[in-house]
Amino acid sequence: MYLNKALIIGNLTRDPELKALPSGIKVCSFSVATNRVWKDQNGAKQEAADYHNIVVFGRQAETVAQYMKKGSQVMIEGRMQTRSWDDATTGTKKYRTEVVADRVQFGSTGNAPRTGVAPTQAQTKSNEQDDGGLDTIDYPQDEIASEDIPF
Repeated sequence: MYLNKALIIGNLTRDPELKALPSGIKVCSFSVATNRVWKDQNGAKQEAADYHNIVVFGRQAETVAQYMKKGSQVMIEGRMQTRSWDDATTGTKKYRTEVVADRVQFGSTGNAPRTGVAPTQAQTKSNEQDDGGLDTIDYPQDEIASEDIPF
């Protein structure tokens, strides 16, 4: 049995770049940073960042390009793939390892403005009093039509 599965949760390091293949299929590429923290032999806290190249295809690529930006939190589920090509300028063989995303889930937006639904004054006041500085999700009181969901 073989398994090629990648699960990455991190923040975008740059705005997504949307392109189209000659066949017309949309391709979105971006990179995600993940951090890891550990203690060394002396007990001092150490931290390192890893950077992952991500590629998304189809309608999901369009959605990522439309709604995500540098700093956005994201969860990627996909597979690892290494591709190679000959560099035209130097004639050397180049390699790139990337995660081909099967599923992209948007993370919390922090203080970014929400699109589509403006909070009521009552919601805003209750959030200021209750949240104690924590990020919360304000669900609208209205019915949401399935046509309004972008994906």
